[in-house]
Amino acid sequence: VQLVESGGGLVQAGASLTLSCAASGRIFFASHHFGWFRQAPGKERAFVAAVNTNGAITKYSDSVQGRFTISRDNAKNMVYLQLNDLKLDDTAVYYCAADVRRAVIQPLAVAPADYEYWGQGTQVTVSS
Repeated sequence: VQLVESGGGLVQAGASLTLSCAASGRIFFASHHFGWFRQAPGKERAFVAAVNTNGAITKYSDSVQGRFTISRDNAKNMVYLQLNDLKLDDTAVYYCAADVRRAVIQPLAVAPADYEYWGQGTQVTVSS
């Protein structure tokens, strides 16, 4: 299973970005929850958002609730993260992750350990 993120960049505070995650390989994409995490320098990897199999249920960290939107396109094997009103504290490497081991009836996971596959990350830098 391969996850490839794209869409990061250098933006000013208040700007928007859309991150994309393309999934490929031996995965039945529509059967799994997906999540986005981020890791800032010197900090642990932190949960950002997650989406269930059909996109109807989402979960966000308190720090991004109302500013970020996670979505997915099962026909294209893609997961997206729309980042609006970016703040300096949003600067981090953003990772896409797939939860392929847990049953889909379980709640969306927020712990990195619950996700089995990870992308290489895409850098988001917010300047003042």
